[in-house]
Amino acid sequence: MAKKQPKGRTTERPSKGAGRTKARTTQPSGRYTPPTPKTVKRSPLWLPVLMFALLGCGLAVIVGNYLGLLPGEQQNRYLLIGLVEIAAGFIVATQYH
Repeated sequence: MAKKQPKGRTTERPSKGAGRTKARTTQPSGRYTPPTPKTVKRSPLWLPVLMFALLGCGLAVIVGNYLGLLPGEQQNRYLLIGLVEIAAGFIVATQYH
């Protein structure tokens, strides 16, 4: 069976030889070089703004809960809301290019 070639290209290394004036024959080195991307992806400006806003609001809700700045007494739901906002900030961060 024929060996399947990778989709990328392999870098080439000149063959070893005593005479440098002879024509060089190249052999693949076996190292994989991924194909160059067609376009470079860029994230829109609102994505990092949303990420930092979610992380900051989540932190503010948690700190506000413990300092008693939020309406009512200290409640577990405020802690849960803050943690959900921080988790959403991390999820948005994975989409950043």
